Amino acid sequence: MKYLAEKEWVLSKMDDPKIRIADCRFKLGSPDVGRSLYEHNHIPNAVYFDLEKDLSGTVREHGGRHPLPDPAQLKNVLEQAGISRDTTVIAYDGGEGAFAARFWWLLRYLGHENVFVLNGGFKEWTESDYPLSKEVPSIERADFKIELQPDIVASYDEVKSAAGNQDSAVLIDSREEKRYLGQEEPIDKKAGHIPGAVNKVWLEAYRNGRFKDAGEQEIRFSEIDKDKPIIVYCGSGVTAAPNYLALKEAGYKNVKLYAGSFSDWISYDSNNIETVEK
Repeated sequence: MKYLAEKEWVLSKMDDPKIRIADCRFKLGSPDVGRSLYEHNHIPNAVYFDLEKDLSGTVREHGGRHPLPDPAQLKNVLEQAGISRDTTVIAYDGGEGAFAARFWWLLRYLGHENVFVLNGGFKEWTESDYPLSKEVPSIERADFKIELQPDIVASYDEVKSAAGNQDSAVLIDSREEKRYLGQEEPIDKKAGHIPGAVNKVWLEAYRNGRFKDAGEQEIRFSEIDKDKPIIVYCGSGVTAAPNYLALKEAGYKNVKLYAGSFSDWISYDSNNIETVEK
């Protein structure tokens, strides 16, 4: 697996100064929970990254509920955490996978390739009785060089072009089926999906809290042509990240993430929305 790290490997590298562990635990709707969990205990030497304070930008009229952070802002946060381009970074969350994958995707967007998601997350780490700590590490500031990778981000105009036009790009909606169908919408103001999108629920990338292997991911997406451009989205760009990672594991090359996702799409009143009766 190219983008995942196993707990045994992480345990063996915990004293390596070139390794930095990122705790990305978070609870949507209860933004203080992640920090509290970190303060209670965490993987030794881990640094906490908050989804909304560190890994998202300011919410505006457009851009979605978790817009991309300003690269300079994220650079500063990474440097404070002692992360340079020479650092190997391991991201974990509670085991959900989405928050760690968001961090993983953002670092790749900034041009940092030596970043991995801890397979199984904090849940599997603790179930293995691996070491934990309450100590917040004291870290020397690093210098992080940004080399933005715009080819992994889908612009609004690209999504607009792809909506209802599968010849342009394949749109993958990563949300739960009921939200995709438009049967229920617990978060956003409108229900349904971007016209033409197919539904690949992000949770299906996992089995028992672990990412399925590359072969199984390839089966999940088997009806999608590997030569076609693919754009993944969800509600706000967070749970689309595991599907992005899964597609890359499965060997898809031309994959982009629509960071604003459905919450950005519906912020434009003129945009159409599809629903499906089932």
